[in-house]
Amino acid sequence: MYKFIDGGVTAPKGFTAQGICAGVKPSNKTKRDLALIYCDTLCNAAAVFTKNLVKSDAITVTKRHLENGKAQAVIVNSGNANTCNADGEQKANMMCEIASDVLGVSADDVIVASTGVIGEVLPIEPIKIGAQKMRGTLSKDGGTNAAEAIMTTDTVKKEMAMTMTLGGKEVTVGGIAKGSGMIHINMGTMLSFVTTDAAVSPQMLECALREAVEDSYNMVSVDGDTSTNDTLAIMASGKAENAEITEKNEDYYVFVEGLTEAFKVLAKKLAKDGEGASKLLVCSVSGAKTKSDAVKVSKSVICSSLLKAAMFGADANWGRVLCAIGYSGAELDIKKVDVSFKSDKGVIDVCENGAGIPFSEEKAKEILLEDEIEIIITLHDGDKKAEAYGCDLTYDYVKINGDYRT
Repeated sequence: MYKFIDGGVTAPKGFTAQGICAGVKPSNKTKRDLALIYCDTLCNAAAVFTKNLVKSDAITVTKRHLENGKAQAVIVNSGNANTCNADGEQKANMMCEIASDVLGVSADDVIVASTGVIGEVLPIEPIKIGAQKMRGTLSKDGGTNAAEAIMTTDTVKKEMAMTMTLGGKEVTVGGIAKGSGMIHINMGTMLSFVTTDAAVSPQMLECALREAVEDSYNMVSVDGDTSTNDTLAIMASGKAENAEITEKNEDYYVFVEGLTEAFKVLAKKLAKDGEGASKLLVCSVSGAKTKSDAVKVSKSVICSSLLKAAMFGADANWGRVLCAIGYSGAELDIKKVDVSFKSDKGVIDVCENGAGIPFSEEKAKEILLEDEIEIIITLHDGDKKAEAYGCDLTYDYVKINGDYRT
């Protein structure tokens, strides 16, 4: 039903992008830090944002611009969060005006976002000059440059593209994301810009976005800190010419499922590239009484600092898994719980019916030394399941955040 393809945010029909080094941070002379994404037609659009009470003024402006469910462009910078600044909203509006001038769109149809250090005044001149340099350079090949431009402590670009069929028409979804630290379950806890050529009404686009987030971005945690700048925005050009989705029909549910799978790809990339991380952790829970219970258990385990540290050390300390399950708030019988660890080196059972069983420590270490680990939990209480994404906790996390600002 879904096919992943090469590409990113420019894969759907109508979209182009670009990213350059504008020098938003004075010390930055080479890294791309300013991106533009553009559609050649006005799109239906929607977004979800951080639930942190401290938030970037870019979010305030973007929310206002999306009240009519329309957008045509994105301007985003890294290197400065434009948060907790007296002139933050003014600067966010100025960024929209800059994009308007360069791209020939209404400033009210621009999504604006920023990421980086909190509490430092955003310099607008480098953004103005940088955007002017991008005039006429946006292209189908520019999406990967845009993906690089939104990175902060990320070590790799995060982008994806996929196709699906809606009403007999091939529809494409593309996206980019950034996030390495300050990543925690509470919306999506990062920046992500998603495009599609599907025809979807603004109301159904927002519904689909919120549903897809629940089983993807909302299941990621790196360090327990919910960022101040989280923005996940989607624009739909309608150029695939499928019958517009205006209600929750069969096409709507196919679209939601496709978006969910697409977001999961980006969510795993975010988790794997957590600050200082050496391993992606996936916690798969099955056999829960309710979906809520499955979610609570998977999130609790993936957020446990003790479990994350054990995974860094390739220590099959399954007691830390049971401990996290116990304080998750889920309704379950701990004496029914089974736990296994799995990687490309195999799978090993370490706990049955809530108690330890004999297993080979050597085999367990071999499994846990891999860079992608699955923690498999079976509750034997029902048929509901959930999956959460995280990473190990390493020495480098402290090193990165000990001098992040200075």
